[in-house]
Amino acid sequence: MDNKQSGFIYIYSAKEQEELKRIREKYTQENGKGEDKMERLRRLDARVTTKAQIISLVLGVLGVLILGAGMSLVMSDFSRILGSYRDMAMLVGIAVGVVGGVIASLAYPVYGYVIKKERKKIAPEIIKLTDEMLK
Repeated sequence: MDNKQSGFIYIYSAKEQEELKRIREKYTQENGKGEDKMERLRRLDARVTTKAQIISLVLGVLGVLILGAGMSLVMSDFSRILGSYRDMAMLVGIAVGVVGGVIASLAYPVYGYVIKKERKKIAPEIIKLTDEMLK
């Protein structure tokens, strides 16, 4: 009786052990070394297009909202509040609408620019991975 243990011993089921191993693997892999090269290549490529899509979508939606605000000014009775400047609300609405249209139309060129910039930034890593995989 000289082997006294102070503490508890836990025994997990097979299902729990597999889950423990999966969680542990997430934290023991260093910089994707445990990751498949093709998987890493796909992830890097997807990251480029996802970033560009998000930026252009936000820009497009913002532009359309501003365009809608301009249309709302044109069609509203805001000119009654202004009094003698009856056509001022229409002119302001047209100006705001044009600005919104320009912003919305810039979404696609911005998408192309971001794709080009991100691909240039990530190109060395993609080339390195593809060279390793083609050998």
